[in-house]
Amino acid sequence: MKRKGFTTLLLVSLLAFLLVFTSACGTKSTGEKKSEDVIKIGVNLELSGNVASFGQSALNGFTLALDEINAAGGINGKKLEIIKYDNKSDNTEAASVATRLITQDKVPIIFGAVTSGNTMAFINIAEANKVPVLTATATNPDVTVDPKTGKVREYVFRTCFIDPFQGTAMAKFATEELKVKRAAILKDNTSPYSVGLAKFFTEGFKAGGGEVVADENFTVNDQDFRSILTKIKNLNPDFIYVPAYYEQVGQIVKQAREMGINVAFGGSDGWDSPKLIEIAGKDALKNCYITNHYSPDRDDPKVKEFVKKYKEKYGNVPDALAALGYDTGYVLAAALKNAKEITPEAIKDALKNVKDVEGVTGKISIDEQHNAKKGLVILEFVDGKQTYKKFIEP
Repeated sequence: MKRKGFTTLLLVSLLAFLLVFTSACGTKSTGEKKSEDVIKIGVNLELSGNVASFGQSALNGFTLALDEINAAGGINGKKLEIIKYDNKSDNTEAASVATRLITQDKVPIIFGAVTSGNTMAFINIAEANKVPVLTATATNPDVTVDPKTGKVREYVFRTCFIDPFQGTAMAKFATEELKVKRAAILKDNTSPYSVGLAKFFTEGFKAGGGEVVADENFTVNDQDFRSILTKIKNLNPDFIYVPAYYEQVGQIVKQAREMGINVAFGGSDGWDSPKLIEIAGKDALKNCYITNHYSPDRDDPKVKEFVKKYKEKYGNVPDALAALGYDTGYVLAAALKNAKEITPEAIKDALKNVKDVEGVTGKISIDEQHNAKKGLVILEFVDGKQTYKKFIEP
């Protein structure tokens, strides 16, 4: 009796298991993409923390591009699937995210990070694991070229211009267009991005006949800049260059104007966030100029179409980070289409040969140092809005 009951129970349990298993398999085949039908794209971005506005914009643009690519059939019939994590605008977290994407998610490529510092925090991990990294926005030269050896980092690529060009372009604009002679520099000495830009601006400004009367430092956590600004004010510069990110820049410009410092300010693409206007106020931003990757006001059909699609999807005008994210999606697609297979090594080799991808920030080709060679725009803040001033060729 017990044996018969046990046998019956075993058969019922086995039948139930088979039914559940069959049902589960059926659901997967009809409702989920098989792993071989997708190409996983790792995303390591600043979605919270000090530069969250940048990370979200870059993700929005990148997602818009990938949605369009998927709607057009994907890459050789395979859909692109984003596997994203928030690095919290933190170097340690950026390294942790990269490790997770590589070891757990097994992605063949990583998109990100936004800042040079966060990108450099994990590129050694990617290089050691031979997984390519494609950043849309990290502009420091050391991202793609090891400063200690002078060698190009084999697995690291970018789709933006680099800081030597950006810093020198602002110096040229300041001396030739604004006719300034005495510049003060205020930089974040904890940021490779800020330190590098200050260096290149200084070299260009001096080469143009200008004098740097002050070179002052702050850190990423500083909020009160009045002491440094007082020192700068007493030196009577006619131009102040602040190559930093919008959180600190907003406070610096606001406090400077409150102290009666009304000279022209120059900045970099790190200023490009709607949050800057919220922090500084539109009146404080009068007589401020920045270098940037694109302007939504440029009379270019491709730019106009991108702005239209982005506004329809996200409800606001795309900033440069969004434009760069969007272009990077199409650079990635070009590489994937030409890759011999979807492996990290093949994708890396294909990225080296990307040529003439038409983007909203310009025509993009990857050079021998894994950089995108392209021009930039000078923008002026007018009533709190970035207005197109000038295009500068590389």
